[in-house]
Amino acid sequence: MIRIQQMKLKPGHAPEAVEEKAARILRIPAGQIASCSVAKQSIDARKKPEIWYSYVVDITLKSGDEDKVIRKCRNADVTRFTPVAYHFPGPGTEKMQHRPLIIGMGPAGLFCGYMLARAGYRPILLERGSDVQTRSRDVEAFWAGGPCRPDSNVQFGEGGAGTFSDGKLNTLVKDKEGRSGEVLRIFVEHGAPSGILYENKPHIGTDILSQVVRNMREQILSWGGDVHFNTKVTELLLDKGRVTGVKCAGGQVFPAEQVVLAIGHSARDTFEMLEQKKIPMEAKAFAVGLRVEHPQSLINLSQYACEWSEHLPPASYKLTARTSENRGAYSFCMCPGGYVVNAASEEKRLAVNGMSYSSRDGRNANSAIIVSVTPEDFGAEGPLAGIAFQRRLEEKAWELGGGKIPVQRYRDFADRSGEAKREKHVAADFMPCIKGEYTFADLKPLLSPSIRKAFLEGMEAFDRIIPGFADDAVCLSGVESRTSSPVRIHREADFQSQVRGLYPCGEGAGYAGGITSAAMDGMKIAEAIAKCYEII
Repeated sequence: MIRIQQMKLKPGHAPEAVEEKAARILRIPAGQIASCSVAKQSIDARKKPEIWYSYVVDITLKSGDEDKVIRKCRNADVTRFTPVAYHFPGPGTEKMQHRPLIIGMGPAGLFCGYMLARAGYRPILLERGSDVQTRSRDVEAFWAGGPCRPDSNVQFGEGGAGTFSDGKLNTLVKDKEGRSGEVLRIFVEHGAPSGILYENKPHIGTDILSQVVRNMREQILSWGGDVHFNTKVTELLLDKGRVTGVKCAGGQVFPAEQVVLAIGHSARDTFEMLEQKKIPMEAKAFAVGLRVEHPQSLINLSQYACEWSEHLPPASYKLTARTSENRGAYSFCMCPGGYVVNAASEEKRLAVNGMSYSSRDGRNANSAIIVSVTPEDFGAEGPLAGIAFQRRLEEKAWELGGGKIPVQRYRDFADRSGEAKREKHVAADFMPCIKGEYTFADLKPLLSPSIRKAFLEGMEAFDRIIPGFADDAVCLSGVESRTSSPVRIHREADFQSQVRGLYPCGEGAGYAGGITSAAMDGMKIAEAIAKCYEII
């Protein structure tokens, strides 16, 4: 196969232009190309307003004489390429008394279950929340002012927390085994748009992702797996340093010698149960901050030098800074054309997140601007100190908004009324786009002085990169506290806890950060089980 890198085409080009340009670069007639596929598409806006799509393209020839063509075209961007194919291991030889049990149906649990089911292991998946259709209705009712259901909300239910997000699928995880590509391929096979296979920053959107999740569940069932919704695990059953099964609310027991803990980053009561069972784990660093909203047109202008383009997607950004007290401040989960959402999962506690639909056609852009925190910030010791820290922030956010999402203008949060006026990039009547009830309130008491200082330093640094980022009328919402798990559950090189047969997995266990990396970690656990055990 021939790979062509850095192939540039103007936005709005015809689909056939990719193959035509590839033929010109290779100095061959287009008729000699047997197949032409885009491996990656990104936007090159370094010399805006001149903007290009940059492609990595893979070519096979009808003649098969690829080396000769590569030598003849004399182009450093043209090389031979061998794609990485993902391979799931064959079954091991150890006997398995019971079917493998997976706790949680976020990306980690879902993909672990999918891979095991496809290989014939007929896993049992337990999800404390509802199926994605029921869950979607519960979330919409909550956003409309109804009650927050403790096990069917933005955090819990089929698909996990990522279902009500932008559906980002990019990851920084190195992937020599082809797991990342397999994740994307499986998503496409179950209803995601094919563009995610090559887009530099692929995303699905919450509207499509919910259908993809449902289709994957149906496939697991067709392969002999079982799925139990509204089934909350309340106790691990242990014997002589090994797991023997789980007990659920209502008393139902599922025996199992292989239990996958894919519980997500918000299963706080489950973490408490694990601590009582003396499962080895520790508090870990994470980040907290506020959601920040701007007009999408402002972000487009900064990235594309135009407010709107029919041939370009809504623009995104990724920003980082190091503050005077050596904290990291950075943007997280940026949602072009998206919404801030009430992501609460506990009574009288409030957290926010960001969400986009597949079209990303909302009038605002939002992202979390967050500041790194470590166990030294938590004010307590022990593996659950970070959870207590999160809860204090969320209780304060709930109080400040009277149960609604508290929102504040940046000028008021920064308390800069006495400073010289800046050039205005955001209109004074700019308003947030929020799913859930909200109210304007004073957010200054929410963050500690050190964290608030770092947040403000980050905002001012980002304003020098994107003019208007720290404008007076920019809207802040709080609190962004569920960026990643505050806990890491220890596991050995074979992916098991010191409690044998227990497999900590995914973002909740501290081994992933996002949909794709969590799905990849679920695949690793499935591979580890398959390598050891026979199919029963």
